[in-house]
Amino acid sequence: MFKKIEHTNYSPIQPVLVWDGDCGFCKFWKTRWELKTKGKIEFKTYQEVANNFPDIPLKEFKKSSKLIEPNGKVYNGPDSAYRCIYYSGNKIWHKLYTKYKIFQHLSDHGYNHIAKNRSFYFKLTKILLGNNPTSLKHFWIFYLLIIIVLVYWVL
Repeated sequence: MFKKIEHTNYSPIQPVLVWDGDCGFCKFWKTRWELKTKGKIEFKTYQEVANNFPDIPLKEFKKSSKLIEPNGKVYNGPDSAYRCIYYSGNKIWHKLYTKYKIFQHLSDHGYNHIAKNRSFYFKLTKILLGNNPTSLKHFWIFYLLIIIVLVYWVL
């Protein structure tokens, strides 16, 4: 499980999401959030900038994404994603994470599971949403329709 780092003494000039540049799943979703945040957040790989934050252990950058704000506040794992979405105007996910312990617990464990199975979830993402993160195709609706038809046909 990733460790929740709360603060860094090496604040960036603008918010920066630090992610794993070797991960296709991470790159797919980073691209989505980059489009949604419209320049409000800088996106850098930990391979590029981990040395800029010497008070955050490298192993923690490898375990989870981090959103680091100019005041030094650090958001980790699922909350880094929720905080990115917050910058796009959708504030509900970050509020749920900070307000409800059960949502925080489920998010943290879900994030940890996905992080340990990135290649599977990357394949699933592409099956359900397509290969292009800038133009999602909602194939899952088609798959759901097929399942409903098959269930109806069998019954």
